[in-house]
Amino acid sequence: MREGHQGTGPGAITPDGCAVELYSRLPVRDEPDIITAAVPAGAHILELGSGVGRMTHPLLERGFTLTAVDESAEMLDRVRGARTVCSPIEDLDLGETFDVVTLASFLVHAGDEEVRRGLLRTCVRHVAADGCVLIQREGADYHTGLPRERVDPSGFTIRILSSEPVGDGVQSVRAEYVFPDATWTQTFRSRPLTERQFEEALAEAGLRVDRYLTEDGIWVRAVKR
Repeated sequence: MREGHQGTGPGAITPDGCAVELYSRLPVRDEPDIITAAVPAGAHILELGSGVGRMTHPLLERGFTLTAVDESAEMLDRVRGARTVCSPIEDLDLGETFDVVTLASFLVHAGDEEVRRGLLRTCVRHVAADGCVLIQREGADYHTGLPRERVDPSGFTIRILSSEPVGDGVQSVRAEYVFPDATWTQTFRSRPLTERQFEEALAEAGLRVDRYLTEDGIWVRAVKR
């Protein structure tokens, strides 16, 4: 397990505390639509942290070519129709570039700054000179107003139970997913970033914001500086 990360519940648990069976159940939201609107039709996408293919499969259906990367072989076993690569993102070096690189699931908020730098270096290393990097950030209120819960229309409950400081600007976040037949928890570390801090982190890696794709600023299109 990665330091500060833990998961409980049925089935395999990945090094960052994610449960493979849980992620196989989570519904697709608007992420594929956001990505589709921000990139050229038919682009070759490098999806960093693909998990079980929750976004991979809808993007394949939209005509994109996908290379899916995850550090969990159990996650990648659920991916169909895409080339898969099992590797920690920060260590990845495929020796090729892509039209689009995606870094979703709030991975840019890695608690360890060196891991975050490694993630962004991987993005820069693999994006074509005229390509783009799509990044998903935490919302402004992600760590406030806790505990809170949301009942998904499909019938399960997501609870963010707590977000506690553990030093050096890092929070330990505990989440719970309750289904009629099973419950999973995940504890992970997150480093909140203001918009300025986020843009400074991109600049350090050699990226700049091209535009914010959503009104809440959660999805961002970045390009090489």
